[in-house]
Parts: sequence; C-alpha cells; structure tokens
Amino acid sequence: MSLGQAIAPHLPYLRRYGRAISGSQASGDALVAQLLETLVANPGAVDSGADLRIQLYRMVHDNFGLASAPPPTDPDAAADIAIADARLRRIPSLARQALLLTAVEGFGEAETGRIIGRDVEDVRKLIAEALDEIDRQTRARILIIEDEPIIAMDIEMIVRDLGHEVVGVATTHREAVAEAQEHQPGLVLADIQLADNSSGIEAVQEILSSLKVPVIFITAFPERLLTGDRPEPAFLLTKPYQPATLRAAVSQVLFFDESTVPA
Repeated sequence: MSLGQAIAPHLPYLRRYGRAISGSQASGDALVAQLLETLVANPGAVDSGADLRIQLYRMVHDNFGLASAPPPTDPDAAADIAIADARLRRIPSLARQALLLTAVEGFGEAETGRIIGRDVEDVRKLIAEALDEIDRQTRARILIIEDEPIIAMDIEMIVRDLGHEVVGVATTHREAVAEAQEHQPGLVLADIQLADNSSGIEAVQEILSSLKVPVIFITAFPERLLTGDRPEPAFLLTKPYQPATLRAAVSQVLFFDESTVPA
C-alpha cells in the first residue's frame, strides 16, 4: 500500500481535528494541506514502522503551533456549532487539544501525550483544565418551579452540586412569574402541575413572553407536553427522574445556550 493510500482514510478526521483546534474550516483544512505538502516533498517524514495515525495528528498539532492566530468561526455556521466553538476557543490551546483528542478523536491519554508532547499526568491535568473551564462558562442562575418540597429540595441540591446558583423556588404560577421577573434566571426547571392547581406550562409561557431563557420541564405527566400539536419543549424529564439524567440535561441545555457564552 502506498503512503497516499494509507493516509486517505484519515483525512476526514484530520480535517475535523484541524477545524476544531483552529476555529474555522479554512484554517483547519489549511493545516491538513500543509501536512500533505510536507509528505509529498518528504515521504520519510513519517515512520512506516510506527503508528501512522498518531504521527499524522502530531504533524497537524505541530503545524498549528507554528501557525498564526486563527480567524473566527465562519459566520454561516450552525448556531449550536458556533456556540460550541466559542466555548472551546476560550480554553487554552493545549488543554483544548488534549480534550478534543480524547473526547472527540478517541485517543487514549498516552497516545494524546505522544501527539502533543506531554506525559500522561500532564494530559490528565490539561483535560481537567478544559473541563473546569467549560463548567465555569456554563454556570447559571436557576429558578425552580416545583410545588412538592422534597422534590424541590432534591433538584436544588443537584443543581448546587453542579456549581449553579438557585435564585428562587416557586410553587405557584404567580410566584414563578414574580421570581423570574425579579431574578432574571439563566435556566428554569419547571413542573407542570403547581400547588394552587395552576399550570406550570402557562407560568413558563408568561415568563418566556418577556424573558429569553431555556426551560427544562420535569413532570409526571409528559403526555401533556408531547402531543405534537403546538410548540413543545426540547427538554423534558419524567418523574421519577434519575439525578444523573437531570445533571446531564442541565449541562446539555447550558452548553448550547448562547447567553452563557463568554463575550
């Protein structure tokens, strides 16, 4: 098999990695083009007896280290991709690369260390640094709308453990709207059946009429919100919920919420 044939299957993934670390399609593809130019001029730049994939990623890593500052993400990128890119660009470059290599490209810690020139302990520290920065970016002020005290306390404990601030716990429609207007939360967690027989759905609709905020509904009656007949929430958890499920939902919503992206 020729070197070109051996490299070809890796090219799409090298482009993905190059785009992720540089912040744009053009810059990422240029990193891979530079790699190919190097190999055309000097096929001996890779060792045929060693792991080719690791060597190729190392070459992209080295090329990025020599490149000038990348341009911002393409303006026509999809909104969720743009938000993720904006978050990743806030992470120091080497930590970002360690996170991408392990979480996206599927390398182990030792392999990642060979690519970026660090030992395993350093790789672990870099990944932790990247995750801590993402957690810091996505911390939010949360309003809980829930009329059952034990459930409200459980939800509050879970979101506080994630590093978020609970600005209020409302049990009725009127309380929910008042708390939202006073505190301007960054996320609302809402039940649909409230203490005075009022509707959490209607409370959220009123809140959203004056405040742009993501909402997660937590309810024992999901069928009331999954009819397909009207605009419905993207995030809906069913009681009884698992704490891990709530944690994952909160993190997912906030990661892709543009209001928490650092300027």
